[in-house]
Amino acid sequence: MLPVSIRDPYENGRLGLSFELFPPKTPESEAAMWHTVSELMAYEPAIVTCTYGAGGSTRGTTLDVLRGLRERHDVAVASHLTCVGSTVDELRSYLREAIDLGVSAIVALRGDPPKGETEFQQADGGLRYASDLVALIRAEFPELGIFVAGYPETHQEAASPEADLQNLVRKVEAGGDVVMTQLFYDNADFFRFRDRCQALGITAPIVPGVMPVTNYAQIRRIASLCKARLPEAFTRGFEAAGADEAAQFEAGVEYAAKQVEELVAGGVPGMHFYVLNKSPATIRVLEHVGLRPA
Repeated sequence: MLPVSIRDPYENGRLGLSFELFPPKTPESEAAMWHTVSELMAYEPAIVTCTYGAGGSTRGTTLDVLRGLRERHDVAVASHLTCVGSTVDELRSYLREAIDLGVSAIVALRGDPPKGETEFQQADGGLRYASDLVALIRAEFPELGIFVAGYPETHQEAASPEADLQNLVRKVEAGGDVVMTQLFYDNADFFRFRDRCQALGITAPIVPGVMPVTNYAQIRRIASLCKARLPEAFTRGFEAAGADEAAQFEAGVEYAAKQVEELVAGGVPGMHFYVLNKSPATIRVLEHVGLRPA
């Protein structure tokens, strides 16, 4: 059953779950992704999102994934969308196509610079900020829900934490319905971020983004890209696991389970899992906090 409003799953007293996929590049990885989806659907997510490549490089594949989700499952779906490399007319075209295939919401982002570039460049006839994209969607496509990004550890390009939070205020005031956060590994960062958002008058649900780690080298790369801090309590378990992949998996699941347990106890309205198109770690974490397949 699709939510009437994208905020509904986060305001009904239950834990609103969402899972993030990325477009597969090979037939084998696509088959693995659909296997992951079939397992995760048993946990009745409120919504499933799919990322959008730099400069729209996966635009068609993103829509294919979302179309497949709608055909296979009764679940709301959201497309990521960025300002990178697109004119306003191209953004409108994408939004119309997304609505036609049943997309319920957009994760509205400015987007990172394409590979090989170090700074964001506004496209001719395009948009500069995520808040501009939010405003466009709200004004011209009011039927779509809008997720906006929040950064518990501050966006790496922000002039200051205060400037970063004011940018989030602009995105919510422009029409953002729900704040989804970047991944983080110290819950104190999230709770501090939530308190500061609330002090600024942000009333939109703030949903933490969590990525259960199964490979230490991989998360170190990802964390370096988004400047996420890896606390000592996190790294200690992986260092003890050494090169043993099974031990690394267990260390990652144990840490994520404790992290999610604390977040749930702290009253979060939902949880957004960056699943990397794999289900075992996320399922183990969900079961740890008492969530079982329907």
